[in-house]
Amino acid sequence: MVRTPLTPEERERGERLGQLLRAARGDRSMVDVAAEAGVSAETLRKIETGRAPTPAFFTVAALARVLGLSMDDLVARCALVPA
Repeated sequence: MVRTPLTPEERERGERLGQLLRAARGDRSMVDVAAEAGVSAETLRKIETGRAPTPAFFTVAALARVLGLSMDDLVARCALVPA
């Protein structure tokens, strides 16, 4: 199965998600947050840097729970901006 390339807007959405998660993490270490969420530190690093712009739903949900973020708020803040 061939995956279609992401649009620039989808990449921007992934970057916004990463920035929000990074800001919410604050002074907590990437390793600690990732471990508590049950994901690898490399996965969290890729999400925060925008290299994984479309992470799995349950990965985002676990990170949001650990960071005290609302999924509704994340969706609203990361939504694609209409052209």
